[in-house]
Amino acid sequence: MSECIRVAVLISGSGSNLQALIDGEKAGELPIEIACVISNRPDVRGLERAREAGIEAVTLDHKGFTSREDFDRALAETIDSYQPDLVVLAGFMRILTPEFTGRYLGRMLNIHPSLLPKYQGLHTHQRALDAGDSEHGVTVHFVTAELDGGPSAIQAVVPVLASDDATTLAARVQQQEHIIYPMAVRWFAEGRLSMADNLALLDGEPLPPQGYQVRSSFV
Repeated sequence: MSECIRVAVLISGSGSNLQALIDGEKAGELPIEIACVISNRPDVRGLERAREAGIEAVTLDHKGFTSREDFDRALAETIDSYQPDLVVLAGFMRILTPEFTGRYLGRMLNIHPSLLPKYQGLHTHQRALDAGDSEHGVTVHFVTAELDGGPSAIQAVVPVLASDDATTLAARVQQQEHIIYPMAVRWFAEGRLSMADNLALLDGEPLPPQGYQVRSSFV
């Protein structure tokens, strides 16, 4: 696929993964056009990153809606107005309704800071430490109605060090996030990554449950 695909990026905070995608697009490494960045929280750093890059930045404050369903409907209308080929959740801290996830099934990716299916939800780094895990990491996965439960596309594995606390472990994992999220987006844009029958496919072949796995010896 030689033409650029249109991407909508959803954020709730600083947008460091958004920045990795912006940098990849600007460098010509990602065949994408980030059509819009949408935040459910006003005045976050990620919106500034979008504006600095000349990308349309939109705030849709969830606090202005009386229900999750109403917010998701308004969010879908906003996304659809930009006609994206792919929706990327980059630190978007909202539990999405099945109606919303079904609307973008197979063309919405999320990144989650654990080796899914381990540690769905919050506080993943501390949970990995509390469990005494020797390895931790991050997963890019397709979004389904199950929270952090869609098929995995790619994982980066990092060692857990004896000296780690949740902050140091999170920082090391985040470095890998900025590598594998652009990889997954590039694969999708090139037509290599897809989803069918609740499986992630790379070049038409089903990926294992953990997805394509990258192991990092970085300490």
